[in-house]
Amino acid sequence: MINSKKLVVVMPAYNAEKTLEETYKEVPLDIVDEVVLVDDASKDNTVELANKIGIHHVIRHEINKGYGGNQKTCYAKALSLNADIVVMLHPDYQYTPKLIYAMASIIAGGLYPVVLGSRILGKGALMGGMPRYKYFSNRFLTLTQNFLMRQKLSEYHTGYRAFSRDVLLAINFEENSDDFVFDNQMLAQIFFAGFNIAEVTCPTKYFQEASSINFKRSVDYGLGVLKVSVDYALQKAGLINLPMFQPSRLAGSDCCGDGRLTIPCINNNQAPVATMIGE
Repeated sequence: MINSKKLVVVMPAYNAEKTLEETYKEVPLDIVDEVVLVDDASKDNTVELANKIGIHHVIRHEINKGYGGNQKTCYAKALSLNADIVVMLHPDYQYTPKLIYAMASIIAGGLYPVVLGSRILGKGALMGGMPRYKYFSNRFLTLTQNFLMRQKLSEYHTGYRAFSRDVLLAINFEENSDDFVFDNQMLAQIFFAGFNIAEVTCPTKYFQEASSINFKRSVDYGLGVLKVSVDYALQKAGLINLPMFQPSRLAGSDCCGDGRLTIPCINNNQAPVATMIGE
């Protein structure tokens, strides 16, 4: 609990066996009420290790659903646990769990409903080993996105994020892609719904075991990101009407607030094929 608000950390995992334990050891369990790990059909022993180190809520996708599909399951489970604040933390140890308290405090204190851990504020990205092509691509995409969306974020591409329950219930994230562009679609939805976003400086680490996408997928991701920003601008101008910008069917309700895992009510097409372990 933090300011009497229930704090749940979710970890979207894929082949995270080598870094999971180190990440989990730094999670501040004195304030974190629940930890959820969703394994996206890993080929290693991520699930077995998660159970061994004491993560209570472990869900395994029997088929790989993608990074976005993994997050849909993460947020569904967090909402079913009555989370007031949800922090997404990658289990690859690229982002430090030591910022969970700071990020959650901003939401618990009523200052902002969404907080991003930014690698670009300060000098953390390059000092942490971010490849230069990724750094400059990040800066170019962020500049373009800020222009198209009329916002002022330092970056849109961090995977370290914290949300209030109200935000997750309001936005239509079940309509989003199951791939990496999911993250950017969420930010577009959050801005479109009128929520403000805070950022905190986040050191980062790039090393062999840290998750990353290759150059080709990075290009595909960049094009997808630009499309999301253009779609946002057109939607704001009233020129298109996309389902992803419509209010969530969960808005104003609490269908996931009874402690039951209700993944099907969060997913737009088909419930993830998942196994709940350690419940």
